[in-house]
Amino acid sequence: MRIPPFAAVAAALAVTVVSAQAAQAQETAVCYNCPPEWAGWGSQLELIKKETGITVPMDNKNSGQSVSQLIAEKANPVADVSYLGVSFAINAREAGVIAPYKGKGWESVQADLRDPDGYWVTIHSGSLGFMVNVDALEGKPVPQSWNDLLDPAYKGMVGFLDPSSAFVGYVGVVAANHALGGSLDDFAPALEYYKRLSANDPIVPKQTAYARVLSGEIPILLDYDFNALRAKHKDGANVAFVIPREGSVMVPYVMTLVKGAPHEDNGKKVIDFVLSDKGQRLWAENFLRPVMTSAMTPETAAFFPPEAEYKRVAAVDYARMAAAQDALIARWLKEVRP
Repeated sequence: MRIPPFAAVAAALAVTVVSAQAAQAQETAVCYNCPPEWAGWGSQLELIKKETGITVPMDNKNSGQSVSQLIAEKANPVADVSYLGVSFAINAREAGVIAPYKGKGWESVQADLRDPDGYWVTIHSGSLGFMVNVDALEGKPVPQSWNDLLDPAYKGMVGFLDPSSAFVGYVGVVAANHALGGSLDDFAPALEYYKRLSANDPIVPKQTAYARVLSGEIPILLDYDFNALRAKHKDGANVAFVIPREGSVMVPYVMTLVKGAPHEDNGKKVIDFVLSDKGQRLWAENFLRPVMTSAMTPETAAFFPPEAEYKRVAAVDYARMAAAQDALIARWLKEVRP
């Protein structure tokens, strides 16, 4: 039997390795900002692998870091998709680093929760309200309205993240402004409200304060529903979530397809899956309100406030919200900052 020369064997092995790598790459989609400890992404990535055969590596970037990386890699993209807060997706479109994709389920998402040209689509949302440690109120009633927070009975008990440094802090200003009759062109109602709230000695951290609510250090925090529901249903804390009587706003979390994605077809399949019934149900199981509310089961629906209360939560023009942020921060620092 003739033995192939070493060079031929080596070449054949190299071709085999390259072919294997190529085959593996065909079953990969790189997602920026898919951290396993946030929003149930760890479980979601496992489900994507099981249902589609596509491996999506975990990634711990935040939205800002993801957009910066996409811009840095614009000439030679690495990622296929990215998960972003809506304002960052708007910035990514302006930077020319994401591509339109109107895939399965896109048409079923309400119009104000998707980019009209397909550059981003909401997969779940957070609603701004009051995360209340009931035990830490020491017998005081759970506040039900923005006006309630001005009551001297809650002096030193109300917290909100600094709007000049935390996006959820800015969302709180937008929510109060919407509830009190303002608009994205007129923040006077919110600025006046926060001036009055400042007289009640609020606690204003710059970063996430979840643990401080659970410990009772901050009895009432302006925060998203999913944090309060996680505290109640996963961490077993005596926490209530209140959608203020006057109203509030929601913030979409979205998926985008990267422009020039190296595994574009797989990236599209990932977006399709997270909008599918199975993908949407998993968000609800992790206390995030799915964009397809039909995906809620009776068991997951029980985690959330009644549907009638969510009728007080509004979507806004998120492009205008993003554009208004810098000017609002400038006014906040000049007029309100406690």
